[in-house]
Amino acid sequence: MEILFLAHRVPFPPDRGDKIRSFHVLRHLARRARVHLVAFADDPRDLTPPAEFRDLLSECVVVERTKPRWRAGLEAIASGRPLSLAAFDDPRVHAPVTRIVRERSIDRVYAFSGQMAQYLPEGLPAVMDFVDADSAKFEAFAGDAAGVARWMYRREARLLGAYERAVTARVEASLFVSAEEAALVPGARALENGIDISFFDPAASFVPVVGQGRLIVFTGQMDYKPNVDAVVGFAREVLPHVRAQHPDVRFAIVGRAPVREVRALAGEGVIVTGEVPDVRGWLAAADVVVAPLGLARGIQNKVLEAMAMARAVVASPAAAEGIDHAGTIQVAAGEGMAEAVNALLHDRATARSLGEVARARVQARYAWDACLAPLDAMMNLPAQTRVAA
Repeated sequence: MEILFLAHRVPFPPDRGDKIRSFHVLRHLARRARVHLVAFADDPRDLTPPAEFRDLLSECVVVERTKPRWRAGLEAIASGRPLSLAAFDDPRVHAPVTRIVRERSIDRVYAFSGQMAQYLPEGLPAVMDFVDADSAKFEAFAGDAAGVARWMYRREARLLGAYERAVTARVEASLFVSAEEAALVPGARALENGIDISFFDPAASFVPVVGQGRLIVFTGQMDYKPNVDAVVGFAREVLPHVRAQHPDVRFAIVGRAPVREVRALAGEGVIVTGEVPDVRGWLAAADVVVAPLGLARGIQNKVLEAMAMARAVVASPAAAEGIDHAGTIQVAAGEGMAEAVNALLHDRATARSLGEVARARVQARYAWDACLAPLDAMMNLPAQTRVAA
């Protein structure tokens, strides 16, 4: 069986939310079929994926995304399209997609992220993995913006909403990361995120983080606005109340590409690590992991990772949405978040117990093989594992 896999980012290394999902989906498919990948790279390091990734694939075409935002904006206005689509419209991707379909007997197409739906070849059965409802995300952005930015966000939300519905009507299946996201688009269904429970395991081998004292930890891509807003809000509004009772505790912001607003938080009580080779050491060192997101779409990998590492987690209602978390993580916002964090810092036994229950929940429900099993029927995959040529 031959599958064309389209991705808005190279699914390797699986070190951020969207790439984690796309990598595990691709690996699942590649175990059962020959996969031809066409993907964008927004980091020059991703232009030459390592051998262990290329070995999964029959073909790997990676195109660096170079279109300036101003040009994408002009194209979007001129064409009446969403900016998200114009930004990813590139003849260097259209060409290899056309060639692969012409040269290979492609049976199915799997498109990852809504921006890639514009490359779906006509006449081939396709599954569209939107991951999140981007139209809803931009509508939320509009609520916090003003002036031209608000107009742009609302325009994007309106156009993307229509696009999501139109694509769903013409593909065999449209997927979203949670039932809550899928409910926003008629005809869509949920395919939940999973977690690599053997990798994110407190008993696994990794380099520990030592000598940092008591820690509250947040992990994420730190040039992503919802993450930036989350850590800035926590550092300014929640952390002072926590340190009033626990003056020795520090807040560690762990993730690549911290913007200036995040870097400015570093100082007494706040650590900004930048990119780290392995987040497990920081998660294992955490007394409490927090996910104070005001805006969150779908299932948050950062929460699943902390649960798998048997950490006590305090998450906002938005960050907890879509996760089977009853009895495992604390859900709180505003002053309640400070109270929940303080309670766990005071009561280490309860924190440890919550972490253990959280890991057990992840093991029972969120292993990738179980989460991705519905793909076999959607993609008409053979039951047996493919033997590499």
